[in-house]
Amino acid sequence: VLEDNCRTPSGVSYMLENREIMMRMFPELFQQNRIEPVDRYPELLRRTLASVAPAKCEGEPVVVILTPGHFNSAYYEHSFLADLMGVELVEGQDLFVEGGFVWMRTTEGPRRVDVIYRRIDDAFVDPLCFRPDSMLGVPGLMRACRAGNVTLANAPGTGVADDKAVYAYVPDIIRYYLSEEPILSNVPTYVCWDEKQREHVLANLDALVVKSVKLSIITTKDFFHVTNVVV
Repeated sequence: VLEDNCRTPSGVSYMLENREIMMRMFPELFQQNRIEPVDRYPELLRRTLASVAPAKCEGEPVVVILTPGHFNSAYYEHSFLADLMGVELVEGQDLFVEGGFVWMRTTEGPRRVDVIYRRIDDAFVDPLCFRPDSMLGVPGLMRACRAGNVTLANAPGTGVADDKAVYAYVPDIIRYYLSEEPILSNVPTYVCWDEKQREHVLANLDALVVKSVKLSIITTKDFFHVTNVVV
């Protein structure tokens, strides 16, 4: 595992497309080897999203994918997944909150939404709660979420697990909370606020990749996330 992406995970569409192309170009590889299929991913994702629908959901959960729009670099994936999952791809302007619930504008009138698979950053989700200048989110969305009338996946705040410093402790977090061993190992990582680890880093800088936890410009006041890429 090189890094964790819990806030707005991106990239699965390229994996699915790559597998399809590989099967066309090198069918003998799949005939001669036991390769696990990946084509059920959209179905499993949709079932997972439907499973977290709020208790107030009536009937089959209505799932939508909330995208920033076609100018976003991952828009292809948003539309790709919406098509394969059989759900609506919506922008903030397509949704509104009324009576504590989230509604989707359709040609047949408003339709209540139960689960939103959001592909926009936390700060832009709700201009009444976060950035007031956001044109991408839905005013009142967080209020509806707190009331238990709609589920946001992933929930705002999950990005804390994306933090490069938290990454170093994920294996221990898994052991502590799940009493399990991680299935995939992390790249050996050192945090420089630990004196012994800092000494190791300074003695082996030529063999390590150094990343700033927060800033793109490194200063002497920064904390660092240092990853040994030679495993």
